[in-house]
Amino acid sequence: MSTKSVISRIDHTLLKADAGKEGILKLAAEAKEYGFASVCVNPYWVKTAAEALKDTPNVKVCTVIGFPLGASAPEAKAFETVQAIRDGATEVDMVINIGALKDGDDEAVVRDMVGVVESAAGKALVKVILETCLLTPDEIVRACRLAVAAGVDFVKTSTGFSTGGATVEAVALMAKTVGPGIGVKASGGVRNLADAEEMIKAGATRLGTSAGVAIAQRLSSRSDY
Repeated sequence: MSTKSVISRIDHTLLKADAGKEGILKLAAEAKEYGFASVCVNPYWVKTAAEALKDTPNVKVCTVIGFPLGASAPEAKAFETVQAIRDGATEVDMVINIGALKDGDDEAVVRDMVGVVESAAGKALVKVILETCLLTPDEIVRACRLAVAAGVDFVKTSTGFSTGGATVEAVALMAKTVGPGIGVKASGGVRNLADAEEMIKAGATRLGTSAGVAIAQRLSSRSDY
């Protein structure tokens, strides 16, 4: 597995509640240096990240919608998406309505996703966060199928703020369900190079992690790269 194939999949992430401007600027500088796919920040910091990366078009600005619980009104998620794009986001990671999914209300789940997809159409990629640690395998499959029907670009495992993060099993199941036309993002618990490589082998095409720099440095130190 080449250095580029790992580095180019990383969404360099800082979503802590106490993150400030200095941290966001450091995140952007690191993403520039290493060539990560994106920085992923909370909506308030999208303008700051976009300004810091304005001369680095290969590094995208990603933000989160309905984060971390997914229980916002669909209209709120759609508005949040519109505002984030105005502020400079080119990728949005939305949390699905987990409770509605578990209730079997597939119509509500799709409507929630479609509101974001339509708000982002032609302007930003949409990744939907399933929070797989709260779902059964059957629910993961159902959520993936609904996401495909809603027209999303990626399905994503986790927020990193619930009871667990990405697992190889969940990533493999998601990749099998959505097929090659939809991306799969493993997020939450990708802490080192070994984790990253396991997730990629399972089918992850993106990696959400706050350990991007450590992963990149480990790659550069390996004699086989």
